[in-house]
Amino acid sequence: MFSSKTKGRGATANAVPQRFNLAEREPDGDWLDERETLDGAPPPPRTQVTIERPKTIIARNRSPDIVFDRSINAYRGCEHGCIYCFARPTHAFHDLSPGLDFETRLFAKPSGPALLRAELAKPGYVPAPLAMGTNTDPYQPIEREYRITRQCIEILAETRHPLMLTTKSDRIVRDIDLLAAMAREGLATVAVSITSLDAKIHQTLEPRAPSARKRLAAVRALSQAGVPVGVSISPIIPAITDSEIEHLIAAAAEAGANAVMYIPLRLPHEVAPLFRAWLDEYYPDRAEKVMNTVRSIRQNRDNDPDYFSRMRGSGPWAELIRTRFKIAARKHGIVGRLPLPRSDLFRKPAGPQGELF
Repeated sequence: MFSSKTKGRGATANAVPQRFNLAEREPDGDWLDERETLDGAPPPPRTQVTIERPKTIIARNRSPDIVFDRSINAYRGCEHGCIYCFARPTHAFHDLSPGLDFETRLFAKPSGPALLRAELAKPGYVPAPLAMGTNTDPYQPIEREYRITRQCIEILAETRHPLMLTTKSDRIVRDIDLLAAMAREGLATVAVSITSLDAKIHQTLEPRAPSARKRLAAVRALSQAGVPVGVSISPIIPAITDSEIEHLIAAAAEAGANAVMYIPLRLPHEVAPLFRAWLDEYYPDRAEKVMNTVRSIRQNRDNDPDYFSRMRGSGPWAELIRTRFKIAARKHGIVGRLPLPRSDLFRKPAGPQGELF
């Protein structure tokens, strides 16, 4: 990998995945020195969006430790730039880096809404809660222009299809009209991710995501509109954000959240070296402590991919986090989970002749 610390971006390096034998891009140091002497520092990388034309839009999974078996991702890559994002390695399938490429070279699927309508209209389709925001954020900045997420929700609302939505953006408030109408029929729930209340941590951890203040305002707006809304304080990062567990839960309760949830830090594949580089850049004084604690939670590994344990961790540190979380949630009266949206109201999308046939 080569260093490319860039203001406003999460990754401090453009790691090249070794799992697929891709050629590593290693700029020559002498050339860099000469270029910067003549031309100055290189400009910051601009966000590029490529139009993707998938054949299907609903992705299926058989994971036994999550409550949904289908999801939609309107985009690949995410401009929020969260250094811990477990979806970063998916960019390797495009021969791109899970580092800066993941947050600057994005893919949009404008045909997604049409594909969704077609898939829901298939004779054998059986409805069940559909998740959005499982891999990359459906309300990242480019949604403002492409509006793919909103178009998909419009179709789900029209067909009374159950929806579970996760985001770390207050842009979701734009679609509160659709979500509130769906929620009145028990068809929609929302989880807002808030990792830290500390602006300094936020600026490097998730540099292009809206502030915690804006996300809490979104929670309040959703709650007041009658949308079941939870706050996910994920990931909990030892020695960096774990001290905020109680404060985050208190803030969630004050904003009207119906539920809170968490996942300890996960570092699959290329996320581990990217996160280590981030630690070395911003928290060199505690980098070793952070990684030692992560390994103690993840069975002496950087990452534990096993079902169930990957979501909650194991060992004394994981148990301590779990205990603190439960005590704080109980103190603020936030117990239980968001309800699963109902699936019994589904109706096929209208065809070319409307609903006459």
